[in-house]
Amino acid sequence: MVDKMRSCIEIALSPQLMDAEAQGLIKKARDYFDIGIEAGRCIHLVTMEADLSPDDLALVKDEIFTNPVIQVSSLSPLDVDFDWCIWVGFRPGVRDNAGSTAMEAISDLLKREFLPDEGIYTSKRYCLTGKNLSKNDVEKIADELLANAIIQQWKVFSRSEWDASKGVGAIIPKVLLNHEPKCDVMDIDSNEALQAISDARNLALNSRDIPVIRDYFLDPDVVASRKKAGLSQPTDVELEYISQARSDHCNHNTFQGLFRYTDGATNETVEEVNLFKTYIKEPTLALKDEKNWVVSVLWDNAGVGKFDDTNNYVITGETHNSPSNMEAYGGAITGIVGVYRDPMGTGLGSRLIMGSYGFCVGDMNYDGPLKAPLHPRRLLDGVIEGVKDGGNKSGVPTTFGQTLFNQGYMGKSLVFVTALGIMPSMVDGKPSHEKTTVPGELIVMSGGRVGKDGIHGVTASSEVLSENTPAGHVQIGDPYTQKKMHDFLLAARDEGLYGFITDNGGGGLSSSVGESAMLSNGCEVWLDKVPLKYDGLDMWEIWISESQERMTIAVKPENIDRFMALSKEHEVESTVIGEYTDSGKLHIKYNDHTCAYVDMDLLDKGFPQWEFDALWMPPALRGLTEPVLSPPKDVNALILSMMARPNICSKEWIARQYDHEVQGGSVIKPLVGMKHNIPSDASVIRPVLTSMKGLAFSQALLPWYSKIDAYHMMTATIDEAVRRLIAVGGTLSHMGGVDNFCWPDIQFHPVKNPDGKFKAAQLVRACRALKDACMAYGIPLLSGKDSMYVDGYLTGEFGEAIKVSALETVQFSATGVVDDVTKCMTLAPKVSGDLVYVLGTTANEMGASEYYELLDQTGLNVPQVNFDQFKVVYRALEKAITNGLTASAHAVARGGLATHGALVALGGGMGFELDLTRVPVDEKNGMPGMDALLFSESAGRFIVTVAPENQSTFEKMFKGMACAMVGRVTDEHSCFVIKGTDGKVLSDLSLDALEAAWAAPFGDMI
Repeated sequence: MVDKMRSCIEIALSPQLMDAEAQGLIKKARDYFDIGIEAGRCIHLVTMEADLSPDDLALVKDEIFTNPVIQVSSLSPLDVDFDWCIWVGFRPGVRDNAGSTAMEAISDLLKREFLPDEGIYTSKRYCLTGKNLSKNDVEKIADELLANAIIQQWKVFSRSEWDASKGVGAIIPKVLLNHEPKCDVMDIDSNEALQAISDARNLALNSRDIPVIRDYFLDPDVVASRKKAGLSQPTDVELEYISQARSDHCNHNTFQGLFRYTDGATNETVEEVNLFKTYIKEPTLALKDEKNWVVSVLWDNAGVGKFDDTNNYVITGETHNSPSNMEAYGGAITGIVGVYRDPMGTGLGSRLIMGSYGFCVGDMNYDGPLKAPLHPRRLLDGVIEGVKDGGNKSGVPTTFGQTLFNQGYMGKSLVFVTALGIMPSMVDGKPSHEKTTVPGELIVMSGGRVGKDGIHGVTASSEVLSENTPAGHVQIGDPYTQKKMHDFLLAARDEGLYGFITDNGGGGLSSSVGESAMLSNGCEVWLDKVPLKYDGLDMWEIWISESQERMTIAVKPENIDRFMALSKEHEVESTVIGEYTDSGKLHIKYNDHTCAYVDMDLLDKGFPQWEFDALWMPPALRGLTEPVLSPPKDVNALILSMMARPNICSKEWIARQYDHEVQGGSVIKPLVGMKHNIPSDASVIRPVLTSMKGLAFSQALLPWYSKIDAYHMMTATIDEAVRRLIAVGGTLSHMGGVDNFCWPDIQFHPVKNPDGKFKAAQLVRACRALKDACMAYGIPLLSGKDSMYVDGYLTGEFGEAIKVSALETVQFSATGVVDDVTKCMTLAPKVSGDLVYVLGTTANEMGASEYYELLDQTGLNVPQVNFDQFKVVYRALEKAITNGLTASAHAVARGGLATHGALVALGGGMGFELDLTRVPVDEKNGMPGMDALLFSESAGRFIVTVAPENQSTFEKMFKGMACAMVGRVTDEHSCFVIKGTDGKVLSDLSLDALEAAWAAPFGDMI
């Protein structure tokens, strides 16, 4: 359209069809900015910089890009009326997934290969009409709704400007990043010089590490060895490698640090030498010895458990917080496809079977003075879509998720992602969880190419989010490329073509090759062989880039031809980029010139522990007390208010966007009940469709309790995840855990972080609680992740930088094997006349509860977990479910008995009665009053329904435990009735009123 080498196809929905994308934009413009757009259409552009004939272009347009039933297309600009047109496209160098897919499709159709200087780029233009639309309005829509400046560019045209431009094709840039890759020598003549390098290059080196790094490069033996390799002072490749390896994100320096923990009540100080070793590693290894189903923990990309006699399951979880706060969609899609690669790179590789999500963001309707890079509503929209595209397009079911809101997440939102896989227990006659690298094996990189995206991802995640955070650390994931790689690698695994595999995640090749070479004790890497998305990357960028969809594989020379042939058959790019050695050196070359030459044991060269002062001040000493409140007067209105709270109300609009049925193994769905709209306690899938065995999965997030004590936050979170799993049919005998810590900055600074010592003490207490809970319940930690620095600087109303720190947060995931999925349970009552039981005691434990949040209170009495008492009830319930004595089961969680009783009632669609006089109570904080009976969040509780004919057997099973029949399911289909302690009706609500209140907050988003 512009010259013989550039052509553009425009595709749009037929005019008579509703353009959902345009309608969504119209709605967001109105809701977010009160900007009125009268009509709109979205046009997709495919720009081709290739020598294609007119006949080729017409064939490509009709056969690949146009559905003649619902679409119109043209090789010239479509004649669409508008007042304003917004063009949005990727910046040069950003991964264009759709463009790459289009190139493959055209190659297949035309039977031609594209030349290195040819390319295909996708973009969009939005045609908007509105008599009151101003240029400022349209630019605001473009900048804040349609494009993210980190990865995209945009341009606004009036009608006259568009006509004069002769179409948008003329302004789409071609990627030109040409310069010779270089390797710079770094001057480290002083500690100050190295610190300045770290600051300038965003290396995030710890000041205590700097002298150790200098001492290594100044060591006479090292100097002599490096001289033979042609090096003197360290290169930028080497310093970048060290910074990646020593980052808190990769090396977990905080958890392996030294904590001087002081109890402010007693002034006693205890040194905690290594939180990871003491509270995670040692208890997990002890439990591994007790649990014969635990296969592999603590060393690989994910943990491995036994599923059946011939299969193992794999699980891991992590976060993608920093990139998601910079570019919500790109950060989130990278998070989900990235965590999917962990099971693929565990052992000899597993097939993906499930994913989950957890989102923690600020108030969706925030309109205060603080300005975040992305408003919470836009950020949430982006991360939802990113995880959706990453999961749905990967062909992996997303069966569980949770979303919560708190102002602390305005500084840095949290994006949790979890992945599960399954693999045969034996591959090629060897245990599938065992792998290693051997000298002489070839280093192969498979999957996507390397670009500038993902530079300094792990170092950016090891600092507080600020205006100095490098934008380039955000990547854009491509689930289609990864899906092809996934299928190819499983085929290569089953043929026994490789002996080691790992993913290129944090740190890129520097981590995957650097860590795998430790097994063979050396490697030689040829950076000039690494496939690039485009020219112009320096050597250090190739080495540390976290560009997505890549795996590193060790292949024996005798298998390489078959490996490459299979790779080509699956249309996956694989390249030999080096070989493993036993030289003891990490040796990196470019065009046969050395650019890095360091000892493999460099990271063991005496790097000091990070040190933290931790000061614990008990809640009472911090001034926390229980508020004195009047008894609630209008309980009906109060329950409706609770049901409409953002952290309790329906999130159906999110869950509905995720495919949970793909692969055909879904047993317990994300949404259950008569209307399929109530969130399930947990999900259950059948990963092996020829078996009735299932895999149950649950998660819990209770950060609010950290306002009082992170110890009890942790125990309550784990307890809720346990109860959720048991409620669907899981058992304590086979239950593994995944701990994902997200913590604000704990390093004390009198100005920048004055409460750092307290947050450090909270971390110590949470780790202690993790061990206590896991040992008490017998839960080995199959995997886990820590993401520190969940703080950010927002802009105040006068332009000042204001630090906002998130609550101390842990997402805990629980998973376990269910022997017979036909015995699994949901929360919905099935038959009127069934009896309603409450298991577990209710106490005056409303500290940091949703009820207190409603009243703008914090309180003191945080829920506490009695492991020994609770375990007895849990095991009895397991037995009752297995024996078919229960009709439904539900774990009472955030909001207490009243809100969860209402959810159970909505799930069944029948009448539901609760008598508070019969609820088992615990008087440890005094006799619970009416509000506590309704809304206390005491741990250890379930709501269970039982058929009358099973009453006697069920009650005998729970004899001597906290168990009471508190009501019944009725045929009054419109009633949810609660009787007070005086025997009178305290609340009487129709299910319609409950559902309306519960669905209202986000009802317009479904």
